[in-house]
Amino acid sequence: MSNVTFKNDPVTLLGAEKKVGDSAPDFTVLANDLSKKHLSDYKGKVKVISVVPSIDTGVCSEQTRRFNQEATNLENVQILTISMDLPFAQKRWCAANGIDRVDTLSDHREADFGQKYGVIIEELRLLSRAVFVVDENDKITYVEYLSEVSNHPDYEAVLSHLNK
Repeated sequence: MSNVTFKNDPVTLLGAEKKVGDSAPDFTVLANDLSKKHLSDYKGKVKVISVVPSIDTGVCSEQTRRFNQEATNLENVQILTISMDLPFAQKRWCAANGIDRVDTLSDHREADFGQKYGVIIEELRLLSRAVFVVDENDKITYVEYLSEVSNHPDYEAVLSHLNK
């Protein structure tokens, strides 16, 4: 994986880097009601996995709101935003921001998603910003690991990929 920085300071990512064509590994995260959720719960849908360090920060908030807005125009696509935030914080943030078309999921308990997708920032125990698109058959069809965690992903590239 290329070098990744957080506010221009180098960080170490833990876990297995994913590439286009890889099978998307199943993972366990927590929903806002503390129930366990898995990639397999979304079988048969295209999944956009939007990974953010913390939902309560500027870029992460904008990223989640943008995908929530775009979800209205996407058929058979489920947007998942995954962070290390506690499920309670995610639920509160979604209610305060009118987020109703994105499932916010917490990797806080086990860091299972972060490990399997290579996005755990070792120094901070946060997830590094990334976007994955997983098709109906759980193959990864799009990957974007951000080299600077505080930058926005390429929304237009993700949307263009989904509209192929």
